[in-house]
Amino acid sequence: MGQKTIIRKADSILTMDDQRRELVQADILFEDGVVIAVGEDLDAPLANEVSGVGCIVTPGLVNTHHHLYQTLTRAVPGGQDALLFGWLQTLYPIWSRFGPEEMFVSAQIGLAELALSGCTLTSDHLYLFPNGSRLDDTIAAASETGLRFHPTRGAMSIGESGGGLPPDDLVEKEAAILDDCIRVIDAHHDASEGAMVRVGVAPCSPFSVSRELMRDAALLARDKGVMLHTHLAENDEDIAYSEAKFGCRPGQYAEDLGWTGDDVWHAHCVKLDVQEIDLFARTGTGVAHCPCSNCRLGSGVAPVRAMRDQGVKVGLGVDGSASNDQGNLVLEARQAMLLQRVSRGADAMSSREALEIATRGGADVLGRSDVGRIAVGKRADIAMWDTRGIESAGSWDPAALLLAGPSKVRNLFVEGRQVVADGTMTTIDLPKVIARQNALARMLVS
Repeated sequence: MGQKTIIRKADSILTMDDQRRELVQADILFEDGVVIAVGEDLDAPLANEVSGVGCIVTPGLVNTHHHLYQTLTRAVPGGQDALLFGWLQTLYPIWSRFGPEEMFVSAQIGLAELALSGCTLTSDHLYLFPNGSRLDDTIAAASETGLRFHPTRGAMSIGESGGGLPPDDLVEKEAAILDDCIRVIDAHHDASEGAMVRVGVAPCSPFSVSRELMRDAALLARDKGVMLHTHLAENDEDIAYSEAKFGCRPGQYAEDLGWTGDDVWHAHCVKLDVQEIDLFARTGTGVAHCPCSNCRLGSGVAPVRAMRDQGVKVGLGVDGSASNDQGNLVLEARQAMLLQRVSRGADAMSSREALEIATRGGADVLGRSDVGRIAVGKRADIAMWDTRGIESAGSWDPAALLLAGPSKVRNLFVEGRQVVADGTMTTIDLPKVIARQNALARMLVS
């Protein structure tokens, strides 16, 4: 047995357990990456003690959609005010100059940014592999940073010459894509409870891969027992492309190719209609809601309230840092709450419901019932938020974090390991990584 750790006398613990309990002046005891007790005045004389005084404690937040490599292309002038397709066409030539180091360093930056905003588990959608880049580059970055990681092996196979959006030099042969999916799954995927790495299969989007690749990817993923992920119904251009190219809406396209089910989650889904929402609810298909990116690219407001009411699994995603252009997951949760209110009324979504989407909701989307809640037997992925600062001063309900709370975490534990201590990363030399990232960005600009 390993060293026990106890978080002692937290002001409040928002457990997100099956009863959604909120405990006051309570403790959490964990050992070997697993929560072993939750309650008041726990007896743990030999445990490493972490003070919870002044803190709200939540499960670690879960990010269900990201493109970590894009932290190297934030606020690119030509893409700042463009819609989705124009934005992509501005950035593709820059991304084509990336290599393994750019992928590794940008992933470290993105993962650290997430960690400092309370995130303990993130997925990533890497769909281009220029100049020898591999999914392994981001997996190595996550291992050093200490976050739980669900990388997905993305792909683009239809370039401009074939009627697709990306340039031809960023697309791959479909046989090679499928072969590499098998390679990375066999090398890195861990299906066990408490896994730190699980690999998914993720062709980029209907406008950058063929129907055949979508179908074959679904067959491969189910043969290997891994999850499926892609972009779907992001904006009006996306809908128009699907109707013109495939003669159907995105939901029908997904269903026809095997892309619905509890092993599938789609990013964005801003333009799902009533029938598509019902399809997702019936099939257990998940959604990664990316409110800041949807605002930034003018895509619209996803019908999250309608999805939740119908029983669709919904999690949050910060999306890529070239379309956000930040990666702060707790602020993403606040934005999700505000967008539902501005579109549906002030009672459309509470702070606590948005926080549930950001924790338990995201875990459920990613098929991780072992995280996203604080309960005995669940993994020790825990965020501690100091509410003694200016953001919460005067708050009558400090547990309403998304209304009046900090945007950075005080302490963060992943699998029981402290990844953030007093607001500072413990696992990597962050100033050094930032300096390297900025140097790489300058080389891309020149």
